[in-house]
Formats: sequence, C-alpha cells, structure tokens
Amino acid sequence: MDEIVEGQEHAEKVDILLVDDQPEGLLTLEAILGGLEQNLVKANSGREALRQVLARDFAVILLDVQMPQMDGYETAALIRERPASRHTPLIFLTASHTADVQMIRGYGVGAVDYLFKPLDADILRSKVAVFIELAKKSALIRKQTAVIIEREAEARQLAEARAQLLADLEHRNLEMAAVNKELEAFSYSVSHDLRAPLRCIGGFCAALLEDYAAALDETGRQYLQHVREGAQHMGELIDGLLRLARVTRSELHREAVNLSQLARDVGARLQNLSSGPAREVELRVEDGLMAAGDPRLLENVLENLLSNAWKFTSKRSEARIEVGKSLQDGVPVFFVRDNGAGFDMTYANKLFSAFQRLHAATEFEGHGIGLATVSRILNRHGGRIWAEGQIGVGATFYFTLGERERERATESSS
Repeated sequence: MDEIVEGQEHAEKVDILLVDDQPEGLLTLEAILGGLEQNLVKANSGREALRQVLARDFAVILLDVQMPQMDGYETAALIRERPASRHTPLIFLTASHTADVQMIRGYGVGAVDYLFKPLDADILRSKVAVFIELAKKSALIRKQTAVIIEREAEARQLAEARAQLLADLEHRNLEMAAVNKELEAFSYSVSHDLRAPLRCIGGFCAALLEDYAAALDETGRQYLQHVREGAQHMGELIDGLLRLARVTRSELHREAVNLSQLARDVGARLQNLSSGPAREVELRVEDGLMAAGDPRLLENVLENLLSNAWKFTSKRSEARIEVGKSLQDGVPVFFVRDNGAGFDMTYANKLFSAFQRLHAATEFEGHGIGLATVSRILNRHGGRIWAEGQIGVGATFYFTLGERERERATESSS
C-alpha cells in the first residue's frame, strides 16, 4: 500500500504561486518554470495573491517585492498570519540591488530566499525544484501517516472485536457447561428412572409366561410376548439415546487411526455374531486407510456403517461389502459400499436424523439412531457424511474427517 501511495504522490502535480504586478514578469516566470510541469497559478497583486492562498495550498510562492498598494513584504506578513500557509516557502524577487535592508526585512517575514532580476533561469528552476520535491515528500508523509493511523484504528477495532468474541465464547462455554450438567442429569434419570419400570414390565411378563402359561390361551401368551418385546425394544431405544448423548459430550482424543484394521475387526465380530452358518459376506477392505481422530469414536462409526451394510445385505445370496477411499476435489473421502437393499434417494436427507428409517421394522430391524450417531461423531471430527443408493442395487456411505480444518487452513494461507 505504501508503494501505491508513493507512486500516486509522484504522479500528482503541486501548485506554485507566481506574484508580480507586471504581466511581462509573470510571463518570464511562466517561461522559466513551465518545464517543471507543475500547476502555475498567477496573481498580479498582493490582494489577488492572498485570495489564491486562501483557496489552496502552495508548494512555494514566488513574490515580487515592489508592487503598488500592497508590496511583497506586506503580502508575505499576511500570508504568514494564516496557519495553513505559515510555513509555505517564500522566495522574494526584486530588481533593486541596494537590498541589504530589504533582504533583512524579507527574511524577517519568513522568506527562504531572495533573488534579483534579471533572473537566472537555471538557478530559479533548481531552487523551485527543491521545494517541489519537499512538498511531494511532505504530502507522501501525510498520506502514509493517515494510512498508519487508519491501520492502528483497524487494529484497535479488531482487538476489541476479538476481546468481545472471547467474552462471548467464555459465556457460551459456561452455558454449555450448564447444558452438559442438565444432560448428565437427564441421562442419569433416563438410565435409572425409566429403565426400572421397563425391567419391571419385562420381568412380570417373563414370570407370567413361565408360571401361568397354562392358564392363558395362545392369544394371551402372544399378547404377553408382544408386551415383553415392546419393553425390550424400549430399553434398546434408551440405550441408543444414551450412546447418542455420550457422543455429543465425550472429549475427543485425536491420534493416528488405522481404519483398515478397525474395519476388519468389526467385520470379524459381525461374522461371529451372524445367525446361521450359511450367512456369508464378502468383505473387502482397502489397505492403508489411515486417519486422525478418536479411535473409540471412529470404531463406533465403522461399527454402525458396517452393521447397516451387514443387515441390508442379509437377503442377498452373494453379499458384498467394500471399505475404501477415493479423492473428490482433492479431499480424501472414505466409503462403505454394499450390494444390499439400497434406498430411494428422494428420502436421503432423512437418513442421518434420529428415529428416521427408510425401511419397515418388519423388513429390517433397527431403531434409527445409528446413523444419527455416526453423523454427530463425524461432525465433531470436522467432517461430514452423505449417501447414495438405489433400491434393490445397494448403497454407498461416504464420509470425510477434518475437512473443516483443511478449509480453514487453506483460507488462512491464502
């Protein structure tokens, strides 16, 4: 910015005031100084010179001494009374060579030089050129000073804004701490106060079925079994909500995580838990899938995504699940792909909301909490998740990690 100011300053012209009551005197000055390519302002009397001084600032004033009505000394004294022109350079011009007393008088009213007519053109030009350069330098300093003052004001505003942001952040942190305490209290209440009646319902249903089954007909036993299963389902929903709450509150511990190994471990557990020996799933996991994040939470991500893929390929005779990575716009994107039931893309935006399901519970069991948990975990890691699917063909879930941190780093470096 300083270079721009300096370039503009040297491109600008300065004003030079020429004062002489003789037209030929003004023409001579104009001819000598015209080559300097500055703004030459002419005045043919002391009064006219004062009017010009009131109208603008001059780099230098060339003032003839001998003028009628108001001579050069009187004009100079009045120029010096004006604060804005108090330090404007004055060069007196005179045709008198008996000027010792006049020179003393001239210097007394603030003259910087005293030249005799006929004027030496080279000397006059060189002296005026010095004051032109001084005027330009002074203007440059004033502009740079204004820039510095403006930047200091901006810096103060930024500091004040930062202080306000920090204060707001501290206030919000206090609010979040209070909310977390309320959530902990709520979780405790859910964990204890709601589980107790559910256990009671489930226990009495089991007791009735075991001890009084003979007293009930088939319809009664079915009703009791439905009540028991409903209580169990409610308990599973409560467990899912508690896991969702813990994901939001738990502290992140970032480290290098081998997603390939995590995926294989999860796949092995799913295979062991799979019902029936005929259930075979081809699990392909790309080697070297590394990420930075909380290993416990990222294992939760893969467990939910792979469990979904495992579940929705259950009706396939040749089930395939693939875990890998690709690059999209230079960003590493991980994916879990299956050839299962798929889904209608019209409802893709509902996938990651709690309790939202795209398949009937009679077709595929579940609570609609797993993908909401995955979304929150990835959001806490600065990433995101989205899905693509086709009914009867399969689904692919894509996710990123640390995407927001990379965007902020790119913005700050640019």
